[in-house]
Amino acid sequence: MHNFPSPPSDKLDTAASRWLAKRDRGLTPAEQDAYLEWLQKSPDHGREIVRLERVWGLLNQLEQWRPAHSAFPNPDLLAPHRKRKALIGFGALLAVAAAWILLALPAGVDPLASPREAIIHPGPEKLTLADGSLVELNQGARVEEAFTANERRVRLVSGEAFFVVARDPIRPFVVEAGDVTVAALGTAFDVLLAAHEVAVLVTEGRVQVDRPGTSTAEALPSVVLNPRQRAVVPLHAGPITSPVVHEVTPAEVDRALSWKGLRLEFVDMTLEEVVKTFNRYNRRKLVVNDPETAAILVAGNFRADNVDGFVRLLDAGFGVTAIPNGDELILRRSR
Repeated sequence: MHNFPSPPSDKLDTAASRWLAKRDRGLTPAEQDAYLEWLQKSPDHGREIVRLERVWGLLNQLEQWRPAHSAFPNPDLLAPHRKRKALIGFGALLAVAAAWILLALPAGVDPLASPREAIIHPGPEKLTLADGSLVELNQGARVEEAFTANERRVRLVSGEAFFVVARDPIRPFVVEAGDVTVAALGTAFDVLLAAHEVAVLVTEGRVQVDRPGTSTAEALPSVVLNPRQRAVVPLHAGPITSPVVHEVTPAEVDRALSWKGLRLEFVDMTLEEVVKTFNRYNRRKLVVNDPETAAILVAGNFRADNVDGFVRLLDAGFGVTAIPNGDELILRRSR
């Protein structure tokens, strides 16, 4: 007999379901900030995310399940209940489905035993341009190179790309994204081309951002960005307003560029197992000693080299703090 925890409130259930759906399709930098803030408001938020992830894991087992004496599911089990008119929330529906799976799985199968594994995702595609500049392409991104004797111009056709520009004082390096231009002044920066705007984030050096427009009335004032500054520029003609510039913290930079580099995806692994995987890729080691903290189940997608970001998520979602000890970080659940 499995004892299930009390169901969450409808409000929490709905909020967690929406965040989980957004996270699975990929969070924007603004959504990532809002998601972390939501997790930090209450430990129940993180627990509800984990609960829904686990229910999804149970639902996934249906893909391979068939009754022992039939090649097809019993149609009576799938028939709609016409008399019931009340609607139930998404999370409640999952809970009902999970309970049904517990009854339907063949004897001897542990319904709560999910496939624990660490999936290694290689880093993004990297291009070396003719001048030695490096471009890293997020999934689905595409660039076109157009170098001349006087200028190095790259067009971002779609998606997001990170540029590390080789120095050449004679030939400027310019990125086009829609009708926005980003002129590098020897630097490293990220450009995201969205449906209605372009976002530019600088990590090193400086860039100048312009939207020339087809006429003086449509042109936006130029803005120069320094390290850890981000500008959002509307695409196409519109009111003359300066681009919105934000100062960003190192943590926000990490989240915005989390798609770069090797990534580790964990499927219902204990924190003890996750720590062992993280430690293979980092000089600074994570240590977990007490059994209660080590048994926490972790699911998610993380940069292999972003130990600080992973620790922040542990703190926000599970109340696990990191205590520095030389080259080690001791993970301990707050009491």
